[in-house]
Amino acid sequence: MKLKVRVVHYRCQGRDCWYADIDDAEDRQPDDPYWYADGCRSQAEAITLACTQLAALEQSDRPLTRISESRVAA
Repeated sequence: MKLKVRVVHYRCQGRDCWYADIDDAEDRQPDDPYWYADGCRSQAEAITLACTQLAALEQSDRPLTRISESRVAA
């Protein structure tokens, strides 16, 4: 499976914020990623967090679960 990182800039309570998520590159609806980070203070922070998570996913032998699937299990 090919994964993609998406980084989005937005305004939050009058300040700049960044969001990052990891999803399947073939998924056309990015509403249920495998991982996300919200409220990052900079684009660099969002990218760093996503790259760190991608590396952890690569090292893990556990199957990927989407955010909605992990909430059901909790």
